[in-house]
Amino acid sequence: MFRNDNTVFSPQGRLHQVEYALEAVKQGSAVVGVRSQTHAVLVALKRAPSELASYQRKMLKIDKHIGIGFAGLTSDARVLSNYMRQLALSSRMMYARALPLSRLMSALADRAQLNTMQYGKRPYGVGFLVIGVDDTGPHLYEFSPTGNCFEYYAMSLGARNQSAKTYLERHMDEFADVEVNELVVHALRALRETLPQNKDLERAAVSVAIVGPGANADPNSPKVREGQQFTLHEGDELAQWFDALGPKERQRAAQQAAQAAAASEQTGEQGTGDAAPTDAQAPMDEEN
Repeated sequence: MFRNDNTVFSPQGRLHQVEYALEAVKQGSAVVGVRSQTHAVLVALKRAPSELASYQRKMLKIDKHIGIGFAGLTSDARVLSNYMRQLALSSRMMYARALPLSRLMSALADRAQLNTMQYGKRPYGVGFLVIGVDDTGPHLYEFSPTGNCFEYYAMSLGARNQSAKTYLERHMDEFADVEVNELVVHALRALRETLPQNKDLERAAVSVAIVGPGANADPNSPKVREGQQFTLHEGDELAQWFDALGPKERQRAAQQAAQAAAASEQTGEQGTGDAAPTDAQAPMDEEN
């Protein structure tokens, strides 16, 4: 019974329905988010259900200053994204201002939490990476089916996300002060780490979203024209960033190891050549 009901704990104290929802997020295609002091970036790997179908959308625009990338059930993402759009629109109509991200994530977490504790409902089987800009600067949040929402400097969701997290942890100190183009390149390199060893990123299967300063400006002010609103880039628009990717981290490490091994072999050969005359001279010194 406890496996089919999300209000009954198992003998081990676990809610299996919540764990199943988390597993659905892990099975989704990868999404990577990073932020600097000025911008926030999302990159996502799109999937096609079959060779006859087009790629599915992995990013959704919530407002001019907010967007999401998701991993998991697309239908649940659509329901929650509509709810987030209603909150953003209500803020603009009632208060004439852009919705702060902290308030949006708090309301989203409350809604998801209810589905983990009410009989007859199920947890949402989708996870979000939410990027946006408000009066306090750029933000990157992770939303989990458990109802938890945390803010990050860099984060990854979906299949093989640990490989992307490893890259992000190694280069996290570089994100704060880099320009937006370099930030996108870092995010794409992290996304590439989630692929199998023999595969590389395909431009048609990648989406990139960027939001920057001024995205939350008042629509009636002249600053709105200068604002870098949430923008989605796909296809040929990604060429400049793909050209700057370079080799994978694993390939780069293998090349460095090979170069180090070759250098050590060369040093060893030189050392052996220098030592040979000394050994040959030793008997002659004894005879003299």
